[in-house]
Amino acid sequence: QVQLVESGGGLVQPGGSLRLSCAASGSIRSINNMGWYRQAPGKERVLVATITRGSTTTYADSVKGRFTISRDNAKNTVSLQMNSLRPEDTALYYCNAHVVPTSSWNWEYTYWGQGTQVTVSS
Repeated sequence: QVQLVESGGGLVQPGGSLRLSCAASGSIRSINNMGWYRQAPGKERVLVATITRGSTTTYADSVKGRFTISRDNAKNTVSLQMNSLRPEDTALYYCNAHVVPTSSWNWEYTYWGQGTQVTVSS
């Protein structure tokens, strides 16, 4: 059993900053890619940023230069530093991880957190 728990969401004014964190716990052998997705009301869930185990990153065009994803492999955590926030960044943010559990030698499974709300408004 693997769990992802996010934290750090909240209400912030336009131009402000927030830092999201996600911790993976449970029967984990290793974690490959980790990432953040978001879903605005009435819209589909979309990718925000991903990071490989070797820390290669990708970003959605809409957040490039404003958001930074990072991870700590020893602690099984991934973070998203969000700067220069805009009202259009308002969404439920989900943590995602591709985990090889201890019950598997090399087969990975995708896990999701429960989501943390980010609201950007004055």
